[in-house]
Amino acid sequence: MQLGGNDQWGNMTTGTELIRRTLGNESEAFALTCPLITKSDGKKFGKTESGNIWLDPKRTTPYAFYQFWLNVSDDDAERYIKIFTSLEKEVVDTLVTEHRQDPGRRILQRRLAEEVTIMVHSQADLDMAIEASNILFGKATKESLLKLDEQTLLDVFEGVPHFELSKDVLGQPAIEIFTREDAQIFPSKGEMRKMVQGGGVSLNKEKLEAFDRIISVEDLIDEKYLLVQRGKKNYYLITIR
Repeated sequence: MQLGGNDQWGNMTTGTELIRRTLGNESEAFALTCPLITKSDGKKFGKTESGNIWLDPKRTTPYAFYQFWLNVSDDDAERYIKIFTSLEKEVVDTLVTEHRQDPGRRILQRRLAEEVTIMVHSQADLDMAIEASNILFGKATKESLLKLDEQTLLDVFEGVPHFELSKDVLGQPAIEIFTREDAQIFPSKGEMRKMVQGGGVSLNKEKLEAFDRIISVEDLIDEKYLLVQRGKKNYYLITIR
């Protein structure tokens, strides 16, 4: 008996025919296939495909794993919650109905992401993934930021502008570091002063009270990162090497 996806049907039936020819018609060989589970772009899940996810947290962090399920399309969420969870049919039907009434709440995706993340990782990993999501998309504190391991931190801020500076910048005022040409978070010192005075700048999720505040090694996250927030939605990650 050989098991596989239905895209392997031809290979598998060729194998059963070879077995019969080699060992005789009395030898029994069978092939069993199941429909492929595909993503919204029609591609199958697999290690050779881009955008795939791994069960190993070293390859796909629990945060990235949680985000994958949270961001699937509505149609995929309806299919996946039936395939990848052990929820009762009545529960699934209720979730689908509620989701269709208000798709913007993403009820299906949230429940799917929670169920699968707990199943593959743990409740603690789910809690961490949700907390990590809140750092970028909601309210969070410096303590929340410090709880993240390095890879999760990089996953959370993967899409934000990223600069690399040498350790020589430590000991300098924030206004000198954040207006450099090679780390231009602010186009001018005047604009930075204005935003800091208006309470619109944060360093490591804490409001920057003075534009000339000295940046020291104690400010580094994981001994190498600075997270600067300009306004409500603009993040910048600086790596100090």
